[in-house]
Amino acid sequence: MRVQTLLLLLAILEWRLTAGNHHGCSMPGSPCNISRDDRGLQQVVLNAAYSFNNQSNDAFLFKPSVIHRAQRQIVKGICYIVDLNISRTVCRKRDNSDLSRCEFQPAGRLRQTFRCHLEVWQIPWKHQSRIEEFLCKP
Repeated sequence: MRVQTLLLLLAILEWRLTAGNHHGCSMPGSPCNISRDDRGLQQVVLNAAYSFNNQSNDAFLFKPSVIHRAQRQIVKGICYIVDLNISRTVCRKRDNSDLSRCEFQPAGRLRQTFRCHLEVWQIPWKHQSRIEEFLCKP
């Protein structure tokens, strides 16, 4: 019964967030466009950058440069669907730099950007988050 109550509360919250919004959902449970400034989205994108850096053999860190599309879907949790660019910074991995302090590579041979599609499923009441899909192309 607790899970059903939480799902109902999430659905109400989602409805309140999108009520009066031109980009709102057409139906409950369908993906909704969300602001690129959404705190949950920002955390998902930052976690994706850390995941990308952990899997990359590059000497430099990458961080999100552009969010092209961001959606959230409420269904047995929260699913974030994001299309973004991740670009190389001037910070080296070995320096364990804070991404927020890393500037992007200037124009030149070291500049590199990947176009990525990301889907992350979160179950907040269980403190779970899982990357369902994370595909990047140069």
